Amino acid sequence: MNFDKIVEAIKNHHTIIIHRHVRPDPDALGSQGGLMHMIKETFPEKDVYVVGSEDPSLTFLIGMDTINDDTFKGALVIVCDTANAARIDDTRYGKGDTLIKIDHHPNVDKYGDILSVNTDASSTSEIIYDLFLYAQSHGFKMNDQVARLLYGGIVGDTGRFLFPSTTKKTFQIAAELVTYNFDRSALYDGIYSTKETIARLRGYILQNYKLADSGMSTIKLNQSILREFGVSDMETGQLVGVLGEIEGIKAWAFFIEEDDLIRVRLRSKGPVINTIATKYNGGGHPMAAGASVHSWEEVAQVVNDLNQACMLYTK
Repeated sequence: MNFDKIVEAIKNHHTIIIHRHVRPDPDALGSQGGLMHMIKETFPEKDVYVVGSEDPSLTFLIGMDTINDDTFKGALVIVCDTANAARIDDTRYGKGDTLIKIDHHPNVDKYGDILSVNTDASSTSEIIYDLFLYAQSHGFKMNDQVARLLYGGIVGDTGRFLFPSTTKKTFQIAAELVTYNFDRSALYDGIYSTKETIARLRGYILQNYKLADSGMSTIKLNQSILREFGVSDMETGQLVGVLGEIEGIKAWAFFIEEDDLIRVRLRSKGPVINTIATKYNGGGHPMAAGASVHSWEEVAQVVNDLNQACMLYTK
């Protein structure tokens, strides 16, 4: 896991800058923010920053810092929850002194000077807690804010402990985190509360999704539809799990039209889909992945690949 090298790198740098992937989810923010607060609690004299664009629906978890390029000189840069270097939010990550990758996705892109990748972990937040357990002997400290963020990250990436990635260890870590003082109800409300516009778009999706005989399902959300419902392309991430509740669907894809590309969100209840995502400028987990294409003709290719995966899949 290289925790020894990570601990030494943290000790040896005064400035530490923590990144995560674009379009953050609770695990990206939870691991990023949880690590930041852990380092600050342990080493109050160090300058520790979190960077990246903000999703307004998740700023209740943690806000981002604004820093200039000079801050990166001699800094330790840590990237959380990001499988591919191309998806790191804030492209200045390479301007530091040392680069660390901490992640739980398949290690296809082995960027960084120090890597800690554990695909058996439910989330990167779970890995950060493992790092804390290891680093306790080096004086690392936990506090309520760290526990809140790591718990939120685990909850988000396990779908409230419903996904197969949830293990006995995940529950044990969650049990330890809830001994700290934070408002779990407020945390759940922040992650899972739904705006009326999102609820109405959910209804549209349930009325208009396509289902093939293979068990593949798709929905296309062009800019006209998004404008009609008053939903931003970023907010559609809250709806990607909707089709997974429908009987007979093995795998599904959301195609969301943005200004300069079409975002592809892939999910599965069996067929492996991250291999499809890697063909289209993306990646992720076997059951949850993302990609991007630049035309509706390419969308048809993704649909064909997903349909083939569903046809070949047998339990």
